[in-house]
Amino acid sequence: MRIIDELYLENPCYGTRRYMAILNRMGYYVGRKLIRRLMKLMGIVAVYQKPRTSIPEKLHIKYPYLLKDLKIERANQVWTSDITYIPMSKGFMYLTVVQDWFSRKILSWRLSNTLDVHFCTEALEEAINRYGNPEIFNTDQGAQYTSEKFLNILKENEIKISMDGKGRYLDNIMNERFWRTLKYEHIYLNGFEDVVELKRSLLNWLNYYNTKRLHQKLDYRTPDEIYRFKLKDLLFILQSYWFNVGYHFILLIFIIKFNFVII
Repeated sequence: MRIIDELYLENPCYGTRRYMAILNRMGYYVGRKLIRRLMKLMGIVAVYQKPRTSIPEKLHIKYPYLLKDLKIERANQVWTSDITYIPMSKGFMYLTVVQDWFSRKILSWRLSNTLDVHFCTEALEEAINRYGNPEIFNTDQGAQYTSEKFLNILKENEIKISMDGKGRYLDNIMNERFWRTLKYEHIYLNGFEDVVELKRSLLNWLNYYNTKRLHQKLDYRTPDEIYRFKLKDLLFILQSYWFNVGYHFILLIFIIKFNFVII
């Protein structure tokens, strides 16, 4: 499964025939039936061009994609979330994260051994409790994200709901890039014996990712620096705005009361 996961990260368009050919060349003589079963377990379907760890539910309401042509220029403007498969020495887990799109900061995360909605809602609630509300929350059309329980949290906090187009691999490209970084720089370099070890290791690496790992796209700064810097900028703008409003209001009252004329 780990080899298939690595091959998938290199090219998400491969199907069972090509995986079988590659694995056979590597000395793993397996058939398409086994590969198909493993891909289903991992949630990988080439036709969708992304891991189907979030499987759509036909009866759930879908929402439009709000990020097309949107200029994302500040922290907490857009958050995004996704789920991925994490291989271990014995077995595997599923990981979900909530990420700030602009700064790339990971705001919260959860592990689960099932694709139940609860670990997604827990991550969402933690992010909101710690960092406030984003303007827009973007996900794929998976059953976890279209469930009533997940959507109600967004509605109660008056957060706009955005969902990727069906089969649109690039609509949530921020999470896809993060998964690739996480797996190549950390997951594939370590063998995790149990969930406790995996949790501890992820906690340390995600802290490193947020506070120490420099990003080329962020002008070689960390996600935490960009997130905090932009929020400080916004606070300064708001403070300046209300100071100017207050100053002109007091000046107007002074002019009216004392009949001053400004030339």
